[in-house]
Amino acid sequence: MGTIAAPPVQLTEPELKLLQTLVYQECGMFFDERRSHFLKDRLQRRLKVCQLDSFYSYYRLLTSREGRPELALLLENLTVNETSFFRNRPQLDLLQKSVLEEILRRKQERRDFHIRVWSAGCSAGQEPYSVAILIADALAYYYLRNPLPFEMPTPKPLIPPPWKLEVVASDISYASLRTGQEGKYTEPQMEPVDYTCRLRYFEKVGDKYAVKQQLKDLVQFDFHNLKTEFLPRRNDIILCRNVMIYFDEAEQKRLIDKFWNCLNPGGYLFVGHAESLFGLTQKFKMVHENNGTAYLRLEPRT
Repeated sequence: MGTIAAPPVQLTEPELKLLQTLVYQECGMFFDERRSHFLKDRLQRRLKVCQLDSFYSYYRLLTSREGRPELALLLENLTVNETSFFRNRPQLDLLQKSVLEEILRRKQERRDFHIRVWSAGCSAGQEPYSVAILIADALAYYYLRNPLPFEMPTPKPLIPPPWKLEVVASDISYASLRTGQEGKYTEPQMEPVDYTCRLRYFEKVGDKYAVKQQLKDLVQFDFHNLKTEFLPRRNDIILCRNVMIYFDEAEQKRLIDKFWNCLNPGGYLFVGHAESLFGLTQKFKMVHENNGTAYLRLEPRT
């Protein structure tokens, strides 16, 4: 005789509201009516894992000190980690060909050779690695046209000195961060990566592709909750793509202000294809080129 599956726990409207509020307070994600079935579905999965049969007992666990790990797991289950290498190509072309060119020129004039990028909501690491690849390629090309009187070490590094690149990759999901840190991807995941790029930046390990150490060294994975104030500062570029769709308008406005504070003067913010800062802020100016969009940080008028 097989065991009979327990019927799903029925959620009352007030219970759903409690859960929505808790999630919102913890990470700013807002589950409106359209997405409440998704929230319920994920909740049922966690109840089953925790072997709890009532929402009340689960809620008590989530709000207790011992329940912090479970709360982190619930939030992880609520973020849909869909990502791919070189996602939204027109936007990345804009980053590589225009934005970066301008930033490098400006920095070289000031003799500031440090480039810092933050990939916020980096998922399983494809975005930060894609950006590190694009910048390494762009820097090599820029360096050919603007050589500097520095001794080139051997073997030749990915980033020509005196330039330094630092990519901070953050997410609320520990599982995603672990995958990113490991840096191993399957053939289907590698589909957008062309042959020359694979040769330069990856090595075949079994049936997977592993990110080469030189590229790995440029990317630092770290847990960050965008709801908090302790976020990576002094960035030249921030990518936060397809994350703001989870937030309501008030939280989006707060987040955009945080991004403004986390950017260097003249820095750029990239948001998702379906996202826009229109009507949310006066602190950024939209830059548009060949279907790619970015937002330039504006400086306050003195």
